[in-house]
Amino acid sequence: MFSETQRLAVPGASLAYHHAEAGGTARGILLISHGLAEHSKRYRPFAEAMATRGYHVYAHDHRGHGETTAPDAPIGRFARRGGVERVIGDVISMRNHAVSSRPGLPVILFGHSMGGLIALNATVTDPTRFDAVAVWNSNFAIGLAGRGAQAILLAERMLKGSDVPSSLLPKLTFGAWGRSIPARRTEFDWLSRLPNEVDKYIADPLCGFDPSVSLWLDIFELTFRAPQKVQLTRLPRDMPLHLVGGGQDPATEGGKAMLWLSNHLKAQRFSRISTEIYQDMRHETLNEIGADAVIAAFADWCDGAVARS
Repeated sequence: MFSETQRLAVPGASLAYHHAEAGGTARGILLISHGLAEHSKRYRPFAEAMATRGYHVYAHDHRGHGETTAPDAPIGRFARRGGVERVIGDVISMRNHAVSSRPGLPVILFGHSMGGLIALNATVTDPTRFDAVAVWNSNFAIGLAGRGAQAILLAERMLKGSDVPSSLLPKLTFGAWGRSIPARRTEFDWLSRLPNEVDKYIADPLCGFDPSVSLWLDIFELTFRAPQKVQLTRLPRDMPLHLVGGGQDPATEGGKAMLWLSNHLKAQRFSRISTEIYQDMRHETLNEIGADAVIAAFADWCDGAVARS
């Protein structure tokens, strides 16, 4: 079962996290990195399903999210300064904590959306800590549009500061994605085709907040940083990489961003890339129609990854 909230002290913060104990003989450790404007408790069904397949699962709230607390990280901000380094450090701290409790097991790092950006950045920062990485529904392929968004954010920071919500980025992201869904019932229908999942997100007081200017800037830094050749050269070319997207996900251009990442990694000669675009799914693959089958397929991939790690 998914544990109640536990705490891990890290430099400058108290990380809130949850743990699901592996059933039977443990195969490995799975770390979950959640997305923007949400939190780790939303991953309970996924964590419990993976635990039944033999994985100890740990999921923590990033700074500025959920129940994690830090003096310089209110909801909507990683940190006053150095947010990228801090959230990457938190992932590595959570990994070390999990390994200290479960020594000798391979470690898989899973990230959804913003969590995928963090996961890949954590992996290139310290590749020896992870045996495989899964990046789901993340967009590293933002190109010139991303640079334009950075310019907007820098102008906002100059005019009104970094610790306030951005005026324009929510309209260019969440707002635009919501409008892209035909006959939408709510502005968050882009997340899932399941109305109850969308309603739970809307009703959750820890979801759907407006990120600060500084958080958006940190997200763009994560986006541009990890795919650089100088970063990827740190990874073993036979590291197992699992990429998943939704064919109806406006946040990744219908999964095109995941295909871009797959091709980009292949061009860097990575040899163990698994890529799947679920054509009818939207952004939250784990909260979609058919999620059980997707999770089972992911568990199969994990079994293969740890068997050869």
